[in-house]
Amino acid sequence: MSKRPETLYQAIGGVDVLRRLSNTFYDEALADPLLAPVFADFTPTHIEHVAVWLAEIFDGPAEYSRRLGGHQALLRSHLGLSITEPQRLRWMELMGASVGKELPDDELLRRRVMEYFDWGTRIALDVSAAPAGTDLGDPGPTPRWGWEGLR
Repeated sequence: MSKRPETLYQAIGGVDVLRRLSNTFYDEALADPLLAPVFADFTPTHIEHVAVWLAEIFDGPAEYSRRLGGHQALLRSHLGLSITEPQRLRWMELMGASVGKELPDDELLRRRVMEYFDWGTRIALDVSAAPAGTDLGDPGPTPRWGWEGLR
């Protein structure tokens, strides 16, 4: 039996796989009647930003923090979106299908990734209820997610 890679980022296969995951997901999400309104201001750079965020979350390079504003910027981007629980659940459903298509066939890896998405979408749902411009305070550094979950 082969040893698991040390990080989820390594097990996933790096940022290129995360770009494919993001592309596959957004192809579906942007066409989905329930989710399309959430992404009214979507631009193609969003796919790259999501891939870079996920790379950092899963213990890859910290490019999101270096170039895109880190945890604070990510949270701020969700302010005022008024995400609903049905939208969150649909997001999870479409992301689960995308994970099944794009990530390596490793049950534990896929489960850990989906656990992160469940955790993160709950935070996005909460933050999205606050109006744009709300001061979120200092959320701390970008979270890291590993084989045991949130670290």
